[in-house]
Amino acid sequence: MKIDLTDTTASKINKALVQGRRALGTPAVGMVLTMVIVTDEENAYDSMKAAEDASHEHPSRTLVVIKRQARTPRDRTRSHLDAEVRVGADAGTGETVVLRLYGEVSDHADSVVLPLLLPDAPVVVWWPVDAPDNPAKDPLGALAQRRITDLYAVEDPLRVLRARVSSYAPGDTDLAWTRLTPWRSMLAAALDQARTKIISAAVEAEEENPAAELLARWLEARLKVSVDRVVTAGPVVTAVRLGTDKGEIVIDRPEGPLATLTLPGQPSRTLALKVRPTSELIAEELRRLDADEMYAIALRGEGAEAEEGAAHV
Repeated sequence: MKIDLTDTTASKINKALVQGRRALGTPAVGMVLTMVIVTDEENAYDSMKAAEDASHEHPSRTLVVIKRQARTPRDRTRSHLDAEVRVGADAGTGETVVLRLYGEVSDHADSVVLPLLLPDAPVVVWWPVDAPDNPAKDPLGALAQRRITDLYAVEDPLRVLRARVSSYAPGDTDLAWTRLTPWRSMLAAALDQARTKIISAAVEAEEENPAAELLARWLEARLKVSVDRVVTAGPVVTAVRLGTDKGEIVIDRPEGPLATLTLPGQPSRTLALKVRPTSELIAEELRRLDADEMYAIALRGEGAEAEEGAAHV
């Protein structure tokens, strides 16, 4: 069910949500959080599709904030809000409100979003593109317990990654880090099996890949070794090599969904290591809404744990 509202208000949108739920006999109590997606018109469809797929695991109210640019100077002075309310099959297992903001109201999106948040439920804000320099201090980001960005969507990801070190606040995370979860799980399992000291490490990936840089920083912080960054043709991260006095531990995925794990003195094994769609990444992030301490360590790199320890002394 879809309800279109032109030149509307947050109050009228809430009434439309109630109307839609009553028409379908769908209660709101089953929704566990509010997902706010801040995007542009070009990326809105893909973002909503990913959120809709993730809602099958995490039923939520999804608020899509699109700041529109008026075509003429006269229209730019006119501030108004259009909305599209979706409930039932058109919104996955939750409900979706597409908010199109024009004029001065675009600069006060938080005042539009605030009345539409589910009461007593956590808030997650996701910027698929054009994330603010400091997500925690953004007016919409300040409403959220979890703030999701994506370094894959910026032109100079390593420069932005360096800036994120100083702006990090508990609750921040990035999909470049989420993409590494299978790699980190396999590396942890491999180290449990090998039970030997790591003396060198290398991460192989395409040039300027932010996930590879985060992985290298995480390994440096956790293993206390210098990690070489090796440029390959990709796609994304292609291999991790950990040197030991018994030989190399290697996870190699040159292409496709399969990787090869090699441990010293053991036959090679084939592992599933596919590139996951955005919907799976978002679903993973919604499983826990507390501070991602490992992401903070990966951002800071070597010495992060020592700094944390000193802060508690």
